[in-house]
Amino acid sequence: MLLLVIANSFSLSKLMLFSIAPLNNTHQRNTFDCHSEALTRYFQQQVNQDIKRKITACFIALNNEGVIAGYYTLAASSMLLNDLPLDVHQKLPRYPSVPAVRMGRLAVDTHFIGLGLGGALVADALQRTLKSDIAAYAMVVDAKDETAVAFYQHHGFIRLIDSPLTLFLPLATAQKMIDNTSRR
Repeated sequence: MLLLVIANSFSLSKLMLFSIAPLNNTHQRNTFDCHSEALTRYFQQQVNQDIKRKITACFIALNNEGVIAGYYTLAASSMLLNDLPLDVHQKLPRYPSVPAVRMGRLAVDTHFIGLGLGGALVADALQRTLKSDIAAYAMVVDAKDETAVAFYQHHGFIRLIDSPLTLFLPLATAQKMIDNTSRR
C-alpha cells in the first residue's frame, strides 16, 4: 500500500510518498529512532521475536529510499463489555467481552515527525483491520501519556472512563469516517 503525506510548513508544501509493508528480516531497523526510548528499543531489539511467536504483526512505512519512517503493531484483543461507556455497552450483545484489535505500538522516526505520518499510520491500521475477515468490534490503543491521548482523540478514539490512557474506536465508526473521506 502507498501513502501520500503532505506536510505544510511555513507555507511550503512538502510531498512525501511512503509505502506500507509488513516488517521482515531484510528491513534495516538499527537506524530507527523516535522520541521514546522504549518504542525505539522494542522496534530494534524485540519486535522480530514477537512476530515469530505470533504475538503481534508489525507494519512499517518506508520512504522512497527504503528508510523506515514509522511503524505500528497490531494484535488480537478483547474489551470487557462493562469497560465501555454505557451508551455503547447497551447496543452490544450481552457477552462478557467483545473482540477487538489492539494497536500496541505506534512510532514515527524523528526525521519524519511533523509530516502527518502518525495519523496516516493509524488510518492504514484501521483500513487493514476493516479488510480482515476476522470479526472485531473496535480498535483499542494504550496511550503512553496525555499527549498521545490527545493524538488519538483527534483521530476519533474515545477514552475508557476507568482507564483514561486506554482508548477505543468502534470499527463501524472508522468505516463511516473512511467512507466520508473517500467521498470528498
